[in-house]
Amino acid sequence: MKRTILFLSSLIFFISCTDSAQKKQDLTDSKDGIFAHPSIALISAEIDENPNAAHLYYKRARALRDLNEDSIALNDFKKATQLDSTKAVYFSAIGELLFEHKDIEGSVKWFKKAIQIDPKDPIAHLKFAKMLLFVNDNQKSFDEINTVLRRDPYNPEAYFLKGMVYKNMNDTAKAISSFQTSVQVDPGYQPAILQLAMIYAAKNDDLAIKYYDNAFAADTTQMVALHGKAMYFQEHNQIEKAKEVYRIIILHDDQYADAYFNRGWLLMQQDSLAKAEKQFDFVTKIEPNNAEAYYNRGVCKELLKRPTDALSDYKQALQFDAAYTEAKAAIKRLSK
Repeated sequence: MKRTILFLSSLIFFISCTDSAQKKQDLTDSKDGIFAHPSIALISAEIDENPNAAHLYYKRARALRDLNEDSIALNDFKKATQLDSTKAVYFSAIGELLFEHKDIEGSVKWFKKAIQIDPKDPIAHLKFAKMLLFVNDNQKSFDEINTVLRRDPYNPEAYFLKGMVYKNMNDTAKAISSFQTSVQVDPGYQPAILQLAMIYAAKNDDLAIKYYDNAFAADTTQMVALHGKAMYFQEHNQIEKAKEVYRIIILHDDQYADAYFNRGWLLMQQDSLAKAEKQFDFVTKIEPNNAEAYYNRGVCKELLKRPTDALSDYKQALQFDAAYTEAKAAIKRLSK
């Protein structure tokens, strides 16, 4: 199987940065189109009446981010800082946005400015700590986190980030302790619950299942916890349980392509080729450019004695990944 189906721990760390569902394409056709969107138009009307109100530009920037329009949001965030340079949150918002777009150097000055404005601002310190962790500056990340904890010893995000630093240092015991403290402070703090699930999964400890269940209960809009649970079953050869969890994922989110793909792959291993083919077919509809889905669907068709259909899928896979070695070999094999 070419597609990587391993559960990625980095996804958990940046879960707070994940985008919402894709919005309609007409929202991104033009700036005018974006500002005509209902959630933006109302705020824009307020700005027209109060053009010097910094908080309104900040509010609109947050709404634009919800629509994945970060470049326009950045302009509004900057406008807010120009109109009111006393609010640390405006500066840290810019730092966060730049950090999420991998402009590490650019984000630093905005975080530092936020902290300069309000040395006790927990948001700025924690966002800065996350950035420092990303560049492996563990000690400075600790310093920023501890600044927050001295003021607020019940901040779950601070303990979560401390756990991430310990994890980065390969100190699993202290990482577990920090994540557990985060959950004790806030039993519904999903990022920490997910990290505990992954740590216990890596230990092959079935306690991981409990944490994955708790993580999903904390936020049923995110499928990442169920995906982790399914992968745990899959890696421990509990195939029927894994297939059932993937089915549940699909019930919650019928556009979650990885659930179809992984379920299809498991069905292939069980020689349920017709059922597997249907799963890969769903993937091609959700992700029309997914070369691996076409290839695996082609494998199913070939094994089902439909070489012409299989050849078509293999060729389609190459259209989206010209270096796909397995697809090239399959085409060569069927073209003899």
